[in-house]
Amino acid sequence: MSASRVQFPGAGGLRQTGKLFALGMDIVRAMPSRPFQIREFIQQCWFIASVTILPTALVSIPFGAVIALQLGSLTRQIGAQSFTGAASVLAIIQQASPIVTALLIAGAGGSAICADLGSRKIRDEIDAMEVLGVSPIQRLVVPRVLAAMLVAVLLNGMVSVVGVVGGYTFNVIMQDGTPGAYMASFNALAQLPDLWISELKALIFGFLAGVVAAFRGLNPPPGPKGVGDAVNQSVVITFLLLFAVNFILTTLYMQLVPPKGM
Repeated sequence: MSASRVQFPGAGGLRQTGKLFALGMDIVRAMPSRPFQIREFIQQCWFIASVTILPTALVSIPFGAVIALQLGSLTRQIGAQSFTGAASVLAIIQQASPIVTALLIAGAGGSAICADLGSRKIRDEIDAMEVLGVSPIQRLVVPRVLAAMLVAVLLNGMVSVVGVVGGYTFNVIMQDGTPGAYMASFNALAQLPDLWISELKALIFGFLAGVVAAFRGLNPPPGPKGVGDAVNQSVVITFLLLFAVNFILTTLYMQLVPPKGM
């Protein structure tokens, strides 16, 4: 066997990772390019919002309730009921809200983006655009990625509000919590950077979901099942990246931003 044909384990995965990173850099470079596809951007924003806003709202209510109930039970066991509000709200805003938003953006919006680009690829529309001198990244990918980022930030705010209201309601009604103590502990320990890190996470997660969906859509596996397999792969890859990036961002935030009152 010649040396040129030796395949090292993991070489294919590293090659795909490099291509994904290169596509992300191409998208970042193409964002300020003109002309900007404003109509495509608005259409994609509306489409992604329409397929994600209702599931996001329905998921955020029980999510906030479960966090409030679990933390309320735990704080009651250790005699720290007065900190239930702060613990619940911070958990929802910093962790639950961006994760829920990103999962639904990737599962609903990202899969649609991947399927759309993949169908264009197998119909040779992408190749035809390149032959005509039209950049498919600037024309198709950039508006979709920006739309995913914008909708993710807006949905994150909605999930935060709905989750906090749901947690407050379930804590006060079902666990006999005190409304004043709930709000007082939140005001004592929460700070504005908690909201900023939540929105930053949503922005980055939306970018990752859009880039991964575009990458798999532009590179579908061959065969009639290629587009369907690409959609499944894009969702799984996005989920794995989201949890890894969330761990990194949370660690950096805990190291760089001191807790309130410290």
